[in-house]
Amino acid sequence: MIVGVSLKMYFSHARTVAWVEEVAAILAGHPVREAVTALVIPQFPSIPACLDAAGDLAVGAQDVATDDAGAFTGEVSAAVLAELGCRFVEVGHAERRRMFGDTDEVVAAKVHAAVRNGITPILCVGEEERLEPADAAEVCIRQIRSGLSAASAAGIVGDLVIAYEPLWAIGAPEPAHPDHIRGVCAVLRRHLTDVPGQTSVIYGGSARPGLLTQIADSVDGLFLGRFVHESSAVRDILDEVGALSA
Repeated sequence: MIVGVSLKMYFSHARTVAWVEEVAAILAGHPVREAVTALVIPQFPSIPACLDAAGDLAVGAQDVATDDAGAFTGEVSAAVLAELGCRFVEVGHAERRRMFGDTDEVVAAKVHAAVRNGITPILCVGEEERLEPADAAEVCIRQIRSGLSAASAAGIVGDLVIAYEPLWAIGAPEPAHPDHIRGVCAVLRRHLTDVPGQTSVIYGGSARPGLLTQIADSVDGLFLGRFVHESSAVRDILDEVGALSA
């Protein structure tokens, strides 16, 4: 089970490190610590300090450059992220696409950069408007195929996490309805059986404590944001994992 948290740009550096320390302590003392892959994705400057404080928490990055080295001012390469110890990188989030112009081609190049450097991409997919689950799943499958195209063409196989985040649910008061999530993610998991490497499907988009219990039969975890800014909320989700496996 994956429990991932993107801190986006909400916290200061000091608050980020304190949050990671709190969650690392919660994870270290929790009975399900060996049954989950718990990960945090902070801002770039906080990554080294988070790696030092993370304990059993994996650390990832919120974005990555398409190239490994060169004259790309302001970019951060997957090679350097891997050198630091990052295990995951978020690619293709709706905010990156909308605000910073990440096209399908750019997303595919970033996925390629991650896997060729041994980092697991968290590829974000989701439909813009509310659709029936089957139609939403088809949109997501097209995005997955596009996102994997450059790595596939290069013959590179790596692990992959798909974060299903319907755009209309990002930042909303509530997540998508559990029936909708289950309908879409069940199709995505079936599709990924034909994709080489270890694959997982997690749900994001206003995910919060209490949701996993309702969708656990169709997902491999949650991708969380503002609803776990209090570290105690992570303990609540770990408790859910424990109850589901009891």
